[in-house]
Amino acid sequence: MSSALTDFCRHPIVQAPMAGGASCPELAAAVSEAGGLGFLAAGYKTADGMYQEIKQLRGLTGRSFGVNLFMPQPAYADSAAVDVYRHQLAGEASWYGTPLGDPDSGRDDGYEAKLAVLRDDPVAVVSFTFGCPTADAVARLRHAGTFTVVTATTVDEALAAQNAGADAVCVQGVEAGGHQGTHRDDPAGDGAGIGLLTLIARIREAVGLPIVAAGGIMRGGQIAAALAAGAEAAQLGTAFLVCPESGANTLHKQAMTSPLFGRTELTRAFSGRPARGLVNRFMREHGPYAPAAYPEVHHLTTGLRKAAAKAGDPQAMALWAGQGHRLARALPAGRLVEVLAAETAAAALDLALRDPS
Repeated sequence: MSSALTDFCRHPIVQAPMAGGASCPELAAAVSEAGGLGFLAAGYKTADGMYQEIKQLRGLTGRSFGVNLFMPQPAYADSAAVDVYRHQLAGEASWYGTPLGDPDSGRDDGYEAKLAVLRDDPVAVVSFTFGCPTADAVARLRHAGTFTVVTATTVDEALAAQNAGADAVCVQGVEAGGHQGTHRDDPAGDGAGIGLLTLIARIREAVGLPIVAAGGIMRGGQIAAALAAGAEAAQLGTAFLVCPESGANTLHKQAMTSPLFGRTELTRAFSGRPARGLVNRFMREHGPYAPAAYPEVHHLTTGLRKAAAKAGDPQAMALWAGQGHRLARALPAGRLVEVLAAETAAAALDLALRDPS
């Protein structure tokens, strides 16, 4: 097994696994072919659905790629609060002509079945979000030749990843688009997220694992800064979301640079877990009242979000985006990797020339 994530790619550029359709086989293949590390997102898919995407990706590239898994979630949501939120969303369901989903549709995202598939038919890299796998799960993947990465948003979470035997930690700053990958969703921590560079420094001093930096990165200069701060590679999601190979909805792609959506916020409105997206009507109206209830709220609003997309209405879609969304470039994914690599090299050279030592 490789001992470094960068052994799988020529450039220190990882395409973030974006659940919900953006991280499709075509995008991951284009990134890997260009020398980055493409990723599939297994979240919200069945084990067979994940396996079919892996087979499709292998037909598109012979290069290494990764698969991301969501950890099973503990049952601590307040059912009464979920019911209140359901009633609040009744008007949305009526407006879009679709029923609200069943909040009790499942909590484990088919985790064990997906692990079994990945042990039987290994991929180069497996990463984990929303928690830390057991040491046994990590060891069995290592035995299969797989490099493991655990998402962490705090020093304690990074230490848990190290104790579990993970090969690397994906350090996710508060700038990141989509869901914050916290191991436990504690409402008391809302608004207490740490910026990426500070978080890299803190985790670098506490943990010996290689670091993949994630959070608001859109340019090679930012990648170079993350590498200078101690990361081994950078993971970018929003930057790749607008690429033509991305499976994201066209409305979502257009919203990244639309003057109608000028800023991002963390919200629980769509899923019950803090996630960063472009501020739209749904977020403004329902975000303040959404309970800490994931995946219950996710299941509740799935139909609404799909209906809004079908109706061409981005005001009720989950427009996940990092803080750097205005810097999005709708380049082909392979070309974007090349541009980012060149920018990173130029920025690193500039930093070296400025170093008085």
